[in-house]
Amino acid sequence: MKKAHLYRIYLLTMFSFIMFSCQKQVIVDKAVPIRNFDVNRYLGTWYEIARFDFSFEKDLDNTTAHYTLNDNGDLKVLNSGFNTKSKQWKKADGTAKFRKDKTVGLLKVSFFGPFYSSYNIIALDPEYKYALVVGKDYDYLWILSRETTIPEHVKKQYLELATQIGYDISKLLWIDHNRNDNPYLN
Repeated sequence: MKKAHLYRIYLLTMFSFIMFSCQKQVIVDKAVPIRNFDVNRYLGTWYEIARFDFSFEKDLDNTTAHYTLNDNGDLKVLNSGFNTKSKQWKKADGTAKFRKDKTVGLLKVSFFGPFYSSYNIIALDPEYKYALVVGKDYDYLWILSRETTIPEHVKKQYLELATQIGYDISKLLWIDHNRNDNPYLN
């Protein structure tokens, strides 16, 4: 009887987890995904300039995201970074899919099978050199660049936008790009 009870609790917990991870909110209220998005111009390597810390990137610097297209039009994602504790390069392979029209920067990304998280591009310069990306809530924020640095005026613009939306930019980690031996970059 105890095993059956524990099994029901396990099933209820798993069901709750799945329901929670499939919730409707995909972007915070004041954030607006970019329009007229061109996925082909977004492909390639992006350097993570700043981020909010979270478990999947804990202790990583020299972090990058590399995007290519799958045959079905979804994005293949290769995230990589150097773990400062283990002194090893780490990588994570994933898939990103558009939530709506492919001309809107509203995507979902998964590194763990059927579980997706929001990936929302809310600022992107006309040359596709700098991007501001947020998640579904105030726990996820990234500033990305095609180079290992970002101009001060772009940094200021993105920080002001994030602040206006409600993000606590004091929580940002500024990422070092002091290595050039990433085995996952072509």
